[in-house]
Amino acid sequence: MFLKDGIKCHAQFLKSGLVPPIFTSNQLIHLYANHCLIHEAQKLFDEMPERNVVSWNVIISAYVKSNHLPQAKALFDSASVRDLVTYNTILSGYANADGYQSCAIELFLGMQRKRGEMGIDEVTLTTMVNLFAKLCSLTGGRQLHSYMIKTGNDRSGFAVSSLIDMYSKCGCFGDACLVFKGCEGPVDLVSKNAIVAACCKVGEVDLALRLFWRANESNDTVSWNTMISGLVQNSYEEKALELFIRMWKNRVKFNEHTFASILGACCGLRNLKLGKEVHAWILKNDLISNAFINSGIVDLYCKCGNMKYAESACSISGFENPFSITSMIVGCSMQGNMIQARRLFNSLAEKNHVVWTALFSGYVKSQQSEVVFDLLKEFREKEATTADVLILVSVLNACASQSALNPGKQIHGYLFRMGFQMDEKMTSALIDMYSKCGSVAYAENIFRRAVKRDSVTYNVMIACYAHHGQDVHAMHLFREMLEKGVRPDSVTLIALLSACRHAGFLDMGEKLFYSMKEGYNISPEIEHYGCMVDLYGRAMQLEKAVELFKQIPESQQDVVLLGAFLNACRLNRNVELAREVEERILKTERDKGARFVQLANAYAAEGNWDEMGRIRKLMKGNEAKKFAGCSWLYLDHRVHIFTSGDTSHFQAKTIYSILASLTGELCHIGRGPCVEDNSHGILLDKT
Repeated sequence: MFLKDGIKCHAQFLKSGLVPPIFTSNQLIHLYANHCLIHEAQKLFDEMPERNVVSWNVIISAYVKSNHLPQAKALFDSASVRDLVTYNTILSGYANADGYQSCAIELFLGMQRKRGEMGIDEVTLTTMVNLFAKLCSLTGGRQLHSYMIKTGNDRSGFAVSSLIDMYSKCGCFGDACLVFKGCEGPVDLVSKNAIVAACCKVGEVDLALRLFWRANESNDTVSWNTMISGLVQNSYEEKALELFIRMWKNRVKFNEHTFASILGACCGLRNLKLGKEVHAWILKNDLISNAFINSGIVDLYCKCGNMKYAESACSISGFENPFSITSMIVGCSMQGNMIQARRLFNSLAEKNHVVWTALFSGYVKSQQSEVVFDLLKEFREKEATTADVLILVSVLNACASQSALNPGKQIHGYLFRMGFQMDEKMTSALIDMYSKCGSVAYAENIFRRAVKRDSVTYNVMIACYAHHGQDVHAMHLFREMLEKGVRPDSVTLIALLSACRHAGFLDMGEKLFYSMKEGYNISPEIEHYGCMVDLYGRAMQLEKAVELFKQIPESQQDVVLLGAFLNACRLNRNVELAREVEERILKTERDKGARFVQLANAYAAEGNWDEMGRIRKLMKGNEAKKFAGCSWLYLDHRVHIFTSGDTSHFQAKTIYSILASLTGELCHIGRGPCVEDNSHGILLDKT
């Protein structure tokens, strides 16, 4: 029945003074509810002289679908008759709404106590399985699965797909596979899609593809979208694009989810040309008005560095799409344009956690840590809700960059008090914060208490040990990582090689470097080469450094690698090699004073004062800038910055007075002659 026809039918009954039959009233209530006319549905329900169980189910369902759970519960409590559908309706509402999970569990336990009167069916059980999947409650999920087996409610496609989803979200991929393999007879498409999604979630892409192509003639749009999305999530962007082309050739219908995944693939590849083609395809299919797709297009152009196109795409939604605005904020942040990012943020009437997180992340990436602390204060003043995990991770990253231990501890305490779940991302952020603030013991404590540890968690802890000179601990942790079955990545190897070069573990460094490709399928990147060149230089094995350096294509040799090689030449007192890289370094960074100083030091180490003087003259002639040394300290809710030779700090006199006193004591202990520096009153050793 169409709404217009329903209103006419209702009007005829009212004009004639007749009361609609219960069946007709139930249909009209359902019709009004489907068109969001909840007030009209309630008015008709109130006017019914007689109601049956369907009447109560329809009006309760109307309030559940419109997310008015208190009203739905009030009707449920006052219902004169109830059946299993009534209970399942309110149970579904509780299970799907945030904050009502305990109500759902309480209602389900009540249903179990009354199962002799009305029973519990597959809908009840799958609803609860989905709830435990949402809560990642493996214990509850296993108990329900056992009950479903006993009652024979584990065989339908919806039951199987719910169980697969629950086990995969709880991290039990093996159990999800067992559920899938235990299906009797041909597997329905819903279950197949669920297991493909589960495989992709845990990185089993090859298995997912094999399952996808099994009986592929039955694959629908959801199947193709699931596989394409899984490939993108696991960084197989090119395979995702190939599958998209096959989907088109097989004449499978696209939808907004298809294009959202393909735009994600283009973003991952940073392929602007391909992204424009997908954009044109979206325009042809008249999907540009979809909020998620529009934000995907904006995100694509932002990540490809074309902010002009991104702004044009964003203007299509009238700058009212919060998802597009979020992408624009992220894009502006990537470009370092935080003024524009803040302007876009302020333009939003309502700001959700996603938009707040984007701004926090932008300031962290722009290294504006003080602004991050101010923004957190603003968030707490303006938002009634608590900060989510991603916002707090951003604040912890700001604390790490500023070595601000006290604010970091406060965030840690806040997490503990509010009962936040310590997932891998939060655990890694805390370890990194404590590491960069110099609290290795605190970082170790967080790491050891972590229930789940992924490669990022191990990488951060290994880097912590390497940074603080605990190289043996770094190696032990790497062995533990391998024993636990956690796969190392390129970041792991950078941290380990860094530890080796600081500790002088030449054999270990060589073993790790030359086993990267064969042992871990990791291709060495420029950072790995830089670590090895530096390691060889420190080990006084310049020949090996030269041999490795020649293996790197010249187009990939950046100034950092050249600097490492130059430092190796300096340590090994080889002026000729230093001179060979001198021209290349100065060509790329002729205005950077640090490079001139590095070259001068290389010649000075050899005692070649003429060459050192020549470099110094070149530096002055090119007006290269040598930035003054800088340090900072977070104290009393602000960052104090100290620059060499600077007296602008408001407590400069007190600071230099204490420094002069300390310098005097050092001179007295060393019994060396001291001289007073008249500019700041600092005692300096004559030598």
